[in-house]
Amino acid sequence: MNSTMLMLAGIVVLHITTIILLLVATIDNAWWVTDTLSTDLWGRWVMTNSVWHYTNLKNYPEGNYSNYFNVYLQTIQATSVLACIFAILALFVFVAQLFTLPKGQRFTFTGILQAISCLCIMIAASIYTAEFHTNETEGSYGHSYVLAWISFVFTILLAITYFVLRKKSE
Repeated sequence: MNSTMLMLAGIVVLHITTIILLLVATIDNAWWVTDTLSTDLWGRWVMTNSVWHYTNLKNYPEGNYSNYFNVYLQTIQATSVLACIFAILALFVFVAQLFTLPKGQRFTFTGILQAISCLCIMIAASIYTAEFHTNETEGSYGHSYVLAWISFVFTILLAITYFVLRKKSE
């Protein structure tokens, strides 16, 4: 195999890895964890009597700030899902552009889609960091939260790679 094929294979593997990380970060229930609580973007699980009980996040927290909470929550949910969609779409566009467009025009649209995915997951993780669990003394960010930030790094690296590849192929 020549170096171009190895580079393209590496990009595809990194892209698929990024998509998997984004999906796990969006779906899995570990954005905030304690010994008896696990929270994600969709619900929270509380352990009582050695049994996990699900609560919809729309019912939490009670009080004057619940409208703000729901707006932030919906923004985080939407941008996380959009990050997944744009990353998956970017992979399909990458493969299509690889075989259909002439050199010099390849990967621009793929880089734009990947940059949008990067922006979406950055918005989701940033809002979660700024608005959720700020006053809690017990607990820590879980692996899904960490995966969201790792996905951010991977998506920005992929977006930069696609833009650099476009320049090299001109």
